[in-house]
Amino acid sequence: MPTKEVHSISDKIITLEVLSNILSGNIKIELSKEAKEKIQKCRQYLDDKLKNTSEPIYGINTGFGSLYDKNISHDQLEKLQDNLVKSHACGTGPEVPTEIVKLMLFLKVQSLSYGYSGVQIQTVERLADYFNHNILPTIYEMGSLGASGDLVPLAHLSLPLIGLGEVKVDGKAISGSALNKQFKWEAIHLKAKEGLALLNGTQFMSSYGIWCTLHAHRILKLANRIGALSLDAFDGRIEPLHQNVHAIRPQKGQVKVAAEIKRLLEGSELIKQPKKHVQDPYSFRCIPQVHGASADAIDYVTNIMLTEVNSVTDNPNVFPEDDLIISGGNFHGQPLALSLDFLAIALSEIGNISERRTYQLISGSRDLPNYLVANPGINSGMMIPQYTAASLVSQNKQLSTPASVDSIVSSNGQEDHVSMGANAATKAYRIVNNVYSILAIELLTAAQALTFRRPLKTSPNLEKLIDTFRQPVPFVEEDRVLHDDIQKAEKFIREFTLE
Repeated sequence: MPTKEVHSISDKIITLEVLSNILSGNIKIELSKEAKEKIQKCRQYLDDKLKNTSEPIYGINTGFGSLYDKNISHDQLEKLQDNLVKSHACGTGPEVPTEIVKLMLFLKVQSLSYGYSGVQIQTVERLADYFNHNILPTIYEMGSLGASGDLVPLAHLSLPLIGLGEVKVDGKAISGSALNKQFKWEAIHLKAKEGLALLNGTQFMSSYGIWCTLHAHRILKLANRIGALSLDAFDGRIEPLHQNVHAIRPQKGQVKVAAEIKRLLEGSELIKQPKKHVQDPYSFRCIPQVHGASADAIDYVTNIMLTEVNSVTDNPNVFPEDDLIISGGNFHGQPLALSLDFLAIALSEIGNISERRTYQLISGSRDLPNYLVANPGINSGMMIPQYTAASLVSQNKQLSTPASVDSIVSSNGQEDHVSMGANAATKAYRIVNNVYSILAIELLTAAQALTFRRPLKTSPNLEKLIDTFRQPVPFVEEDRVLHDDIQKAEKFIREFTLE
């Protein structure tokens, strides 16, 4: 088994590259010396504070939410934290994908390690052990309002720490108590404030957000490449990519996409041949403007997500240096909710224009056969994959209705504005997966259309793409079960090495 690379948890900035490596599964994490010192210093300060004060401190010696006015005696402080974790584990719906859970573990460890949360070091180290041993708590998709942090999913993440809940070990589900027996661990005895530190935070939203953001960058590259191929297979024109067009409307993403599509088409015989038509439909002619706008949105969302994962989002915040414990609102998911809704729209539009290119390619235009099959009538060819793409595009439109404009009062009016960022996150996740399928159908269609342009060739860059694609997905001579082709095409674009 290959040796895993060690990532040291510290206050060093977390980048997209680091997060991509975390998802690769070839990373082991450990707390740096500085992180351990910060955690211990903050915990010691909090312990000393509780010994020397009788003042109410929210969530530490008081109840939670609207029960903030209930004082808790010193001998009940640990039970208070246990009860918090148990009572908030109310998740329902589908299980959260394992790659999201893995990110949640990493981001929770990272956030607690900044030294503003007042947790015990053994609590953080146990979460790191879960990450390193691929112990993934069972978490459910529904339950978070994205306001007091992701309370419900983070409660499920935390249950195994106290010997409850369920985890997956090597894909097998076992109880939290069985996990402790297997690894010869003692259950963590949560001290004052720890349950709140574990449950408050945006790690559910931000884990989905990071996953979607990483895939959004990949989807944009794929859409540019597949869009360029479709343009060439449709016998499209190169002029709309001319730098002069974009210099007089210098939207950053638009300029970059135009240059990228033009580069991808360098050396194409098809793009150079004389054209019978004066202009192309918008789905081809406006690729730079549409993909470019989505590119700008993806860049915006990336900045929001990276700020979030380099932040402390639990509550209260403990500042040992300033002798302050402040109950604030860093757990509120509004920045994530808005940006995830924006990402959902941006990705939906990439899928939307992709399906339009698919439709144009099968329409019988520009000397291409109806439905891209040599003998239409007896064969339906690429007729129905476009239906599937249209179905996915339509669902994406429905999923793009913003979650962030909604709010439902909770906790007896104490939590009177919530972000619904968790719903924004899970919707964006579904859209990402839908767009992969839509692009796979466009690639299947464009590759089929290109064959009818032979002996002319597209660019060397795109010919290489087609040659590689044709290994798992051969040309459709006559009707076959195209579900299999679509599945193979989607696997191909998810795994294809992009330059």
